[in-house]
Amino acid sequence: MFIQYNNLDINFTIGSTRFRTLNIAYEHLHRIIPSHSHGDNSYEIHYVVSGRGYIKVGEQTHEITPNTLYLAGPHVAHAQISLQGDPMVDYCIYLRLHRTSPGEKRTDDLDRLFTEKTFWIGQDNCQIKNTLEQLFRELKEQKTGYTVYVETLLRQLIVQMIRNYQGGQKARHHFKPATPAEAQDFIIEESFLYDYPVLTLEQLADRLGLGCRQTERLMQDIYGKTFLQKKGDARMSAASILLTYSDRSISSIAEELGYSSVEHFSAAFRKYYKKSARQYRKENRDRP
Repeated sequence: MFIQYNNLDINFTIGSTRFRTLNIAYEHLHRIIPSHSHGDNSYEIHYVVSGRGYIKVGEQTHEITPNTLYLAGPHVAHAQISLQGDPMVDYCIYLRLHRTSPGEKRTDDLDRLFTEKTFWIGQDNCQIKNTLEQLFRELKEQKTGYTVYVETLLRQLIVQMIRNYQGGQKARHHFKPATPAEAQDFIIEESFLYDYPVLTLEQLADRLGLGCRQTERLMQDIYGKTFLQKKGDARMSAASILLTYSDRSISSIAEELGYSSVEHFSAAFRKYYKKSARQYRKENRDRP
């Protein structure tokens, strides 16, 4: 079996390097691949799913067994030979690299780490087989968004190669924490999602790093509601769910939602839904 995708414009950038994928192939290697080498800035990734054989690199010979992964970079002469009766099943990705403008430092210099090896061979420890299988599935089925997915999988393949080189080394760069200003919407939504029974304006303002008046203005800008209106919405939504889908008493619901008394809850509920909590429960329970 031989499956090949070539002459496709598949490009992606990591750091300050553009990767162009010139060939993506899957082959049952019944033939001998004679000694050959690649030109400047060209790299070939091979992953052997099954079968056995050898790769000859210069004067050295390396045994290939299932799950063997190897990289052959520029000007590295290599030949690949299957054992008779147990041919290798081989994935091959051929890449040509082009240095572009300086990239983001937070990429951990991945492009440099990838290209500092001109030859590497070992057993895969990063589940590259799954990545390659998904890559071929996307190229075959061509579902919506497959071009983006293919580029993502190829980026993932580069990271997996580097992790195999390094053997589990930790990253040097990490995500920066979002500032309160960048995360304002999420902070507000999470606060009302989890703390709506007892949340105060002062507590929310503190989480946002704002004053109370600024917080009220922000609430108006985002939701067109005051803090108390937003809190009331959250409480009443929870009350509706508890009345409809639980057998809890109204006094128990009032307590859970942070009301000082069942009378306070009942008055707030009637004002919001224009009916009593008891009537609301009966009507919604009676629905088919």
